[in-house]
Amino acid sequence: MGLGASERQAVGLRWLVLVYKIPAEPTRLRAGVWRKLKGLGAIYLQNSVAALPAGGPSERALRLLRNEIVEMGGTASLLDAGVLGGGAEMEDQFNAARNDEYEEIVDRCEDFLGQIEKEYRAEHFTYAELEENDEDLVKLRNWFAKVSARDELGAAGKAAAEAALERCAQVLDEYAGRVYAEEGDGR
Repeated sequence: MGLGASERQAVGLRWLVLVYKIPAEPTRLRAGVWRKLKGLGAIYLQNSVAALPAGGPSERALRLLRNEIVEMGGTASLLDAGVLGGGAEMEDQFNAARNDEYEEIVDRCEDFLGQIEKEYRAEHFTYAELEENDEDLVKLRNWFAKVSARDELGAAGKAAAEAALERCAQVLDEYAGRVYAEEGDGR
């Protein structure tokens, strides 16, 4: 769970800042670093300057990434920094990135619900369809768990994503009941 605004002020939110330079070729190296930073939930302060709220898992991951960058012939410095100005904007940017991810989960949940509705319209009440939809819900839950784990500041979009996932689970349970009834009838 993320820190509240008053708690962050009281403890002085610290940031880990990775400043790096990667060789221009091959370009896959640059893309690989970008993907790893995005996967960690980092925000970019400017080109080749990424930041995460300070913490154990973030520090370990950024130290490893720093070493990878150096091994690929680049340079990288990892800083532990307090913010003298612009801290609220950094927090807003970090939360906005998480909210975008939560919004995407909500959108995918709507797609999931649409798929279940399609199964009803087509009267596809089979164990195979149920298993496929169950796997899709597991993927959505796993994605939510990853976003939630990097949501260190408590972005507002989390509640909507939780509610959307709960609705998906409820609808899938109802669909499962129908599958059991249909399959039990020997269809």
